[in-house]
Amino acid sequence: MGEKNNVETLLAQAGHYLDKDSGSVVPPIQPSTTFARNEQGDLYDSNRIYARDQSVNAEMVEAILCELEEGASCKIFASGMAAATALVQTLRPGDRIVAPTVMYWSLRAWLISFCEDWNINLAFFDPRDAADMVAVVKAAPTDILWIETPANPTWEVVDIQKAADLAHSVSAQLVVDSTVVTPLITKPIAYGADFVFHSATKYINGHSDVIAGALIAANEDTRWERLCKLRAQQGGILGPFESWLLLRGMRTMHVRVERSCENAMKLARHFEGFSGVKEVIYPGLVSHTNHEVAAKQMTGGFGGMLSIRFNGGKEQTGVIMGRMKRFVRATSLGGVESLVEHRALIEGEGTPVPDDLLRFSIGIENIQDLIEDLEQAIRG
Repeated sequence: MGEKNNVETLLAQAGHYLDKDSGSVVPPIQPSTTFARNEQGDLYDSNRIYARDQSVNAEMVEAILCELEEGASCKIFASGMAAATALVQTLRPGDRIVAPTVMYWSLRAWLISFCEDWNINLAFFDPRDAADMVAVVKAAPTDILWIETPANPTWEVVDIQKAADLAHSVSAQLVVDSTVVTPLITKPIAYGADFVFHSATKYINGHSDVIAGALIAANEDTRWERLCKLRAQQGGILGPFESWLLLRGMRTMHVRVERSCENAMKLARHFEGFSGVKEVIYPGLVSHTNHEVAAKQMTGGFGGMLSIRFNGGKEQTGVIMGRMKRFVRATSLGGVESLVEHRALIEGEGTPVPDDLLRFSIGIENIQDLIEDLEQAIRG
């Protein structure tokens, strides 16, 4: 790739891609599932036999994500859940994983059932309490500490460096779900993380049209080797067209994320203390419980996600959501369009999320349009 580029250049130029035969600046889609050998039986490309684990388009995405996260290796998957579950499946019966009580709801539900079925010990800690994380990790031999920062949808911020030091002090490994902040804002490996996870469906793609997941390893250790075999054997791969779309989305990630961060900060500040609003939860606000930690490990912005709690409880919160005209009422996050969701209703029984909370994914629209929409929804 030549000289090291700044991230904006790396992304915009798709890793400085250039087809030397045609001069094309846009990478092509390579749909071939198999790769030929010459008359002597040698592969034309010694690293490429079968596309299940050697996709041209997937490898382009992996190379750029690996450079962004400053890791040793990257693998992309058919979904965020495919990536996360593959990493957990590197554990053996009797091993132990510690995770936060507030985390991606679908993964939390899967962890509970999988660990029970496969005799893997699972314990949860309160992400609002650093001492609780320490106590839970040290309560028994631990193999993986999983953190999500900021934690969706209540946006607690965990100190990655302290979590890494804690994990390593008990010979465990730290996994950081960094979906919400992207490598443009936080680079967990620089703070000691062993693995970084992304639901690439979100900000990395950024256009609500690709389901994908990614894992980046600080080192190609034995757990990473097991994970790579799992992906190849289970086939949790991303197809060439989806990989191509993912790369296309990544080429504008820096401008999208910057705009989303700016919009989220403006909206958070505008509605903090607003009539009818109980609380605005956003790491960029000084009032946020973990603002100092966020300011230390989040650079260039505090993300495009925030939550607002409203007076009047569950019923009034639902009414406010229903009145919105510009925010789209939909699941997911990280797209160019702004979304709103009543998370407690979606997660259902057992959710730790307050029922007066709406989660907002702030897009790249005109911020005044978004502010006016939420104002009229609150005022009725």
